[in-house]
Amino acid sequence: MESAALSRIGLAGLAVMGQNLALNIAEKGFPISVYNRTTTKVDETLDRASEEGKLPVSGQYSPRDFVLSIQRPRSVIILVKAGAPVDQTISALSEYMEPGDCIIDGGNEWYQNTERRIVEAEKKGLLYLGMGVSGGEEGARNGPSLMPGGSFQAYNNVKDILEKVAAQVEDGPCVTYIGEGGSGNFVKMVHNGIEYGDMQLISEAYDVLKNVGGLSNDELAEIFTEWNKGELESFLVEITSDIFRVKDEFGDGELVDKILDKTGMKGTGKWTVQQAAELSVAAPTIAASLDCRYLSGLKDERENAARVLEEAGLKEDVGSAASGVDKKRLIDDVRQALYASKICSYAQGMNLLRAKSVEKEWGLNLGEMARIWKGGCIIRAVFLDRIKKAYQRNPNLASLVVDPDFAKEMVQRQAAWRRVVGLAISAGISTPGMCASLAYFDTYRRARLPANLVQAQRDLFGAHTYERTDRPGAYHTEWTKLARKGN
Repeated sequence: MESAALSRIGLAGLAVMGQNLALNIAEKGFPISVYNRTTTKVDETLDRASEEGKLPVSGQYSPRDFVLSIQRPRSVIILVKAGAPVDQTISALSEYMEPGDCIIDGGNEWYQNTERRIVEAEKKGLLYLGMGVSGGEEGARNGPSLMPGGSFQAYNNVKDILEKVAAQVEDGPCVTYIGEGGSGNFVKMVHNGIEYGDMQLISEAYDVLKNVGGLSNDELAEIFTEWNKGELESFLVEITSDIFRVKDEFGDGELVDKILDKTGMKGTGKWTVQQAAELSVAAPTIAASLDCRYLSGLKDERENAARVLEEAGLKEDVGSAASGVDKKRLIDDVRQALYASKICSYAQGMNLLRAKSVEKEWGLNLGEMARIWKGGCIIRAVFLDRIKKAYQRNPNLASLVVDPDFAKEMVQRQAAWRRVVGLAISAGISTPGMCASLAYFDTYRRARLPANLVQAQRDLFGAHTYERTDRPGAYHTEWTKLARKGN
């Protein structure tokens, strides 16, 4: 009788994500205990549970009562700020937990912190999962994409819950066991890096259409709505069309035009670029999006630079570039450029996942990663199904760029892509994401690069040696002596 009254799972940390995920779990028929250090958050969650259908949520007001209210083996999800707060919460809860119980961290945590905590949990006989949760407030409440990594036993203990709670797509729930260690957090981090690239590319498409094409917000809303019916169908394209339609409640026009052009960030994009550098994986689109966020933060400096350079004689060429533009063709070109750029961005993210998987022996299934991103998450997009199929066709695919289907699409779109980038450059509009994607494509597709000259330079000033194309071995040349001989 006692166990029948206990909750199936617990959740500690009732900010926006925690509260919504708890209600999602309860709505799927799993009785859940909730706890928060600030007791008003517990009351707030209980009120919502009552209002949203008398959901089976049990509020607890101390770590001990919270832990003891959950069925054994206990599974507790923690949704608190990454870093020290997670350690503090684990410390408070684990005091009352028993061997075989499990802690699931659902925050955006640095993967090595999760690996440290797995070891610490094992010493107490506890199981541990680091679980990426994507989809924001709406996803948490109605079906997120979930990326759990760590103890396989811990995953099996909650698999039935996670599969019901996750977003549902035609080929299953958007959750899978990612792999050992911090793999779940790492996959979520790369997901966020791809998200940075995606958002940057869409903002560049907007910039070109608005400032070169002279399109109004109403026209942009229609264009993005139309794009969302085709190959670009995705969460980000869909919400972008909505954004252009919202009027400013404090004045004329649309709200988007009144928003300060300074972008915030939480750090996962920076981690992605750092990891790419550590693993020697090229991720220029993601790196460009990060640089743009840094530059957007220099609002005062940019306004000053605009004044100084105008006084120095710099003229805006946007008007002249826009005057002879065929709007219909520009819209179609930008659509194609955005699609081709996105393929490169996702390719970079997938290559980073593969490199880390090899280093850590995680055995990541890249096709399955694409599948669980098809619903619930911020980067969900119709073309993720095609990415999934590309990796099913060839699990050892070196890059999405060389998948036969994607290769054909890149080739078909490259002329439009080059036109958009060229037009933007001539108009003085920065498109760093599209340029980075195009440069990535052009560098990757060339059988021979000017790196031979770089190797010659390195050998000249540092005796770093070089290889030859016509014979094996490492060579060093006395370049300066030979070049100046007889001069």
